[in-house]
Amino acid sequence: MTQVTLSGLTKIFDEKSPPAVDQLDLEIESGKLTALLGPSGCGKTTTMKMIAGLLRPTSGDISFDGDSILSIPPEDRGAVMVFQNYLLFPYMTIAENIGFGLKMRKVDRMEIRTRVTDMLDLVQLPGFEDRKPRQLSGGQQQRIALARALIVQPNVLLLDEPLSNLDAHLRDEMRELIRRIQTEMGITTVFVTHDQEEAVVLADRIALLFDGRLQQFDVPDAFFESPQSVEIAKFFGGTNFIPGHYEGGEITTSIGRFRAPRSAVGGGDAVLSIRPEAVTLGADGGNSVMGRIRSHVYVGRYARFRVTLGDIEVEAITDPGQVKLFNDGDEVPVTFDSNKIWVIGPASSSVE
Repeated sequence: MTQVTLSGLTKIFDEKSPPAVDQLDLEIESGKLTALLGPSGCGKTTTMKMIAGLLRPTSGDISFDGDSILSIPPEDRGAVMVFQNYLLFPYMTIAENIGFGLKMRKVDRMEIRTRVTDMLDLVQLPGFEDRKPRQLSGGQQQRIALARALIVQPNVLLLDEPLSNLDAHLRDEMRELIRRIQTEMGITTVFVTHDQEEAVVLADRIALLFDGRLQQFDVPDAFFESPQSVEIAKFFGGTNFIPGHYEGGEITTSIGRFRAPRSAVGGGDAVLSIRPEAVTLGADGGNSVMGRIRSHVYVGRYARFRVTLGDIEVEAITDPGQVKLFNDGDEVPVTFDSNKIWVIGPASSSVE
């Protein structure tokens, strides 16, 4: 198991443009699965390629277990990258594809055969040795690419958008497979994704990047419960925002004053953020204000309401049975769970 540390990591492709990666400090814990998450062009794949040795940083350092690896060539770093498009050799059999790295290391032929068989069992494709890549589905090719990376027993596994080319049901299967293999082998794994759900489901920790800069590095639930900015909360979606002024554990807004003991700011202008699941309709439990139901949607497992509160509109996600209790146009108490309110600083920009 290997700890990966990025220190002031910077990559500039064009002096006239902002850095692709800008002063990135990150400590990737040994034996854990870490996601590099962010919108297209935020620098996540560039960061991964620098770890793999495919790109050289403009400045900064990368170390494995405290030792810099910048002077070590890619093939000797002990880091293996699985690319988004798999890059299987079409003229080779599956066994030859998986065993290619061992062949280059001049490992004995019989040992290669044994380890290829073990890898096929690991990725749940036994008996596929003699097939060619064109005979495999996209999900099967992804498994073979993973097996080819794992057979050389790397210290660090790097996955570039590992599920982006798969259908929805195959993505679920591959998530479970990647998580199981990573847990069983205890290998330090970094994967790049632009999909918030994928990052939350797979990762032990998430590094969120915007414009080449690290915004928040945290456990998955923190991005929902305690995002460090409005921009981060927007990126994860589904959050209600109400501007106000924060002081003494309370936030005063245009629709009323609310208890809010959890905050990322000390005081002053701020934004009340609360997820729709923490908004309750029809019961005045304190931290309440009267609102009028504008619309609702029955989704089966839950109901989604849009409610106007003065000049503010919020969303509430409730038990599906509440569609029988309320009609559009009804005036109802709307309660914000004080323990679920998170107060953050005002928005500085718009993030899609």
